[in-house]
Amino acid sequence: MATIKDIALRSNVSATTVSRVLNNDQTLSVAPDTRKRILETAKELGYKTVRERRFEQQSAEKTNQIKIGIILCQSLEEELNDPYFLPIRQGIEKECLQHGIHVTELFRIKSFQASQLTDDFDGLIIVGRFRPEAIQNAKEKIKNIVYIDYAPDEETFDSVVIDFEVATSNIIHHLFQNGYQQLGFIGGKQLEHTYTGYTNVEDPREKTFRKMMEQYGTYNPNHVFIGEFTISNGYQLMKKAINRGDLPEAFFIASDPMAIGALRAIQEANLRVPEDIAIVSFDDIEMAQFTSTPLTTIKVYTEEMGRTGVKLLLDKINGRNLPLKVVVPTKLVVRDSCGSKLNRV
Repeated sequence: MATIKDIALRSNVSATTVSRVLNNDQTLSVAPDTRKRILETAKELGYKTVRERRFEQQSAEKTNQIKIGIILCQSLEEELNDPYFLPIRQGIEKECLQHGIHVTELFRIKSFQASQLTDDFDGLIIVGRFRPEAIQNAKEKIKNIVYIDYAPDEETFDSVVIDFEVATSNIIHHLFQNGYQQLGFIGGKQLEHTYTGYTNVEDPREKTFRKMMEQYGTYNPNHVFIGEFTISNGYQLMKKAINRGDLPEAFFIASDPMAIGALRAIQEANLRVPEDIAIVSFDDIEMAQFTSTPLTTIKVYTEEMGRTGVKLLLDKINGRNLPLKVVVPTKLVVRDSCGSKLNRV
């Protein structure tokens, strides 16, 4: 670790001058350029004063005592079948580890009881759609709550989300720009959990797809297929679309696992991607670039969503009162599954 002597040698001043500058001695008369040079050198060398080191140690000790509860609205099987949520949890765990938070309890919704949340929790992170009234009693005990992938009450809770409407719009514009007019949709219903069970709610991707296609006057309900967000459902739904006939030119598939299943059904029917059916999907999981036809897909920074949730929670624990909503951007990653129809001979 750098010392005051190291800074003095590089700054070409005495060690005493360095010490007085770093400790903000107001009685010291020193040229502004010299003061700036000393501070910049200390920063470059990573030097920290005794006060700074003591403050960091106290902060670390305080953080180590933080107890965070995490509620996941997915079973382990659901999490593995739809890997959108797995990296969110991993991001939470990595960020907690980075801050030295080891006392973290994990609850899955199907076995969760509100009585498990006691007032010794400093904060709570909820991943997925879990209605606020389902944790009403817990909210009285735990005032620091962050939602990830859901923003049920922006005036009360912090939240970390992505803009599904913008992402879906980007997909549809991309398809139209590449010459595709007749578009289909394959997706699943989202679950909104309550204290006693759950209800099916419309996926915002499906809702935006229908709205935009209606605006363009090309919406065809026969080209919309809804199941569950799994590989097997993607396979079955694409097979159903093929067997029905009158296939659209391209499909927006709401998750990469569903798209992987759909690719298998297309291959079995001796059809080609993108020549016979173009595909754009969602998530950009690692497998997306290694499928038989690499997938054009929306990249979601899921791990960063988890990390951001922890940062918001720690900020709230440290005294912030204003609820914040963070919208993490997405990115369209263009690969082979959606080649330009306009350039084909």
